[in-house]
Amino acid sequence: MLHTLDDHFHEECGVFGIYGDREAAEKTYLGLYALQHRGQESAGIASSDGSSIRVRKGTGLVWSVFADPDAMPPLRGIAAIGHNRYSTKGSSDLVNAQPLSIECKAGKIAVAHNGTIANSAELRRELQDLGSIFQTTSDSEIILHHIARSKKEDFLDMFKDALSKIVGSYCFVLLTPERLIAARDPYGFRPLSLGMSGDAYVVASETCAFDIIGAEYLRTVEPGEILVFDTGGVTSHRLERAPRLSQCIFEHIYFARPDSLVFGEKVDKVRRRLGKMLAEESPCEADIVISVPDSGNTAALGFARASGIKYEIGLIRNHYVGRTFIAPHQDKRKLDVKVKLNPVRGVIEDRRVVLVDDSIVRGTTMRQIVELLRSKGAREVHVRISSPPITHPCFYGIDISTSKELIACGKCVRDIQEYLDADSLAYLSTEALLKTVEDGSRYCTACFTGDYPTDVPAGYDKYGF
Repeated sequence: MLHTLDDHFHEECGVFGIYGDREAAEKTYLGLYALQHRGQESAGIASSDGSSIRVRKGTGLVWSVFADPDAMPPLRGIAAIGHNRYSTKGSSDLVNAQPLSIECKAGKIAVAHNGTIANSAELRRELQDLGSIFQTTSDSEIILHHIARSKKEDFLDMFKDALSKIVGSYCFVLLTPERLIAARDPYGFRPLSLGMSGDAYVVASETCAFDIIGAEYLRTVEPGEILVFDTGGVTSHRLERAPRLSQCIFEHIYFARPDSLVFGEKVDKVRRRLGKMLAEESPCEADIVISVPDSGNTAALGFARASGIKYEIGLIRNHYVGRTFIAPHQDKRKLDVKVKLNPVRGVIEDRRVVLVDDSIVRGTTMRQIVELLRSKGAREVHVRISSPPITHPCFYGIDISTSKELIACGKCVRDIQEYLDADSLAYLSTEALLKTVEDGSRYCTACFTGDYPTDVPAGYDKYGF
């Protein structure tokens, strides 16, 4: 599989859950549609009618998995969970599509997971030594094995017992015939919000999933909080507190939709502040500001407003390519960029251009974009990045597993500028980045600083165990 625009981190996963609605599966489908940007490898829904659980999942986008008119009727019930997947650990094969489901001494269970279990290799080996047989290569399956093996009697205690074994990031939505459970890890790495749709409770990775079904946002699910939904309503339970909060700052920089509320903050406003800070730290003389669409759009608007330089649409993105493109010759990555993006000559020609994007990972795509702009007559190209240089891998849900994949790990800013063939290059500082959110101390910046909030595994490999 060739991922387009590979200068970006790829999306994580999106989870959705609803309890107490006779159209639970249909609303889950719509919620997943709104969360499609968080994962395009597979999608799935598990539903409960109060006595049984049914699951449908498949590879590809939400609409394609559920395109068959006979797909939804069997999923009718009063509760449902859904998942969009991008693999941060484990392959993209159908066997790893979620929700995952089992039947054990605790009954029927289905689970969907956003995050990465950092100690999954160790846990997997321990479980296999005890006789567990894994059906997938996904780290998410580990939680089901630990639930099944728990010696606790009460189901919630079994779930807590399983969570106590995990190091890493997670937002789980878990379905049994009688209840829906949502849990967020004590560090708060991944976002999860609580809402209401009529008399039904809703949880989702982002609030844009609430908007599409007309649900009302209530609050953020707190770090280390477990919510249990059943016929008695909703109850809140707490896990042991983490040494510090470590919310993923990249949710604001790139992952989340700008129309979402994430970690209690409006993503659009944070991104505009990112652009403003970037313009203040790294001004330049130019004629226009453009963005790498779509993730750089909002920061570019903030940069333009703060700098007084006119914002223009200088790159057109082809939204109909999809995540993969099979090129007909060897120069496939370069052609991949040209298929995905095209400069507007009338905007670019003979102009000094500020090009704003959210991040640079490997540098290959940004280099090609600079080349494209010059080919359309750009007089100067000044690259501005609304995040600091990424120098360390992530172990909490982002698909960068080694420093070797990161251009900033081995090069200084001047070297990267020369590699990109840009007239100038500037990144936002970590200090300025943390000023764009209400409380910077609550965020994880390990990919910029190497200050990991947990122990990290040696020899980490996305596809290996």
